[in-house]
Amino acid sequence: VSHNIAKVENHTVGDQNRTLLVHRKGATRAFGPGHPDLPAQYQAIGQPVLVGGSMGTCSYVLTGTQGAMDKTFGSTCHGAGRAMSRTKAMRTLDSHAVLQDVADRGCITRVAKKGLAAEEAPASYKDVSEVVETCHVAGISRKCVRLKPIICIKG
Repeated sequence: VSHNIAKVENHTVGDQNRTLLVHRKGATRAFGPGHPDLPAQYQAIGQPVLVGGSMGTCSYVLTGTQGAMDKTFGSTCHGAGRAMSRTKAMRTLDSHAVLQDVADRGCITRVAKKGLAAEEAPASYKDVSEVVETCHVAGISRKCVRLKPIICIKG
């Protein structure tokens, strides 16, 4: 999911249609139903949005909304966002304990180096369900599907 990208897009600003360079840093595109840039198969529902959770936590499929078009230039969250820096996570979390916790949740893990697991630990991130709920309530995306992880790969 692109979440650090700039794209030329048309948006309404005030009462004028304008061509803008929209830079999404920590957000992803969520165009609402009927948007002319959406493929025909998404015209009725809005743009699909994949929101990944952290290692071993759920992920979501959302759809873009007219609210996102009106409030955020057609943007919504792309993930939960970090609760602690990678450096702090590596310093304070035990990667072996993280891997055991993820296994206890029923998720298989594959990591390039065992020490990297702390970077993606659930404790390293905000609660993705709370973030998604906030976006849903704000009307900038609509919850469709909650996904349970079965495997997590950290390169």
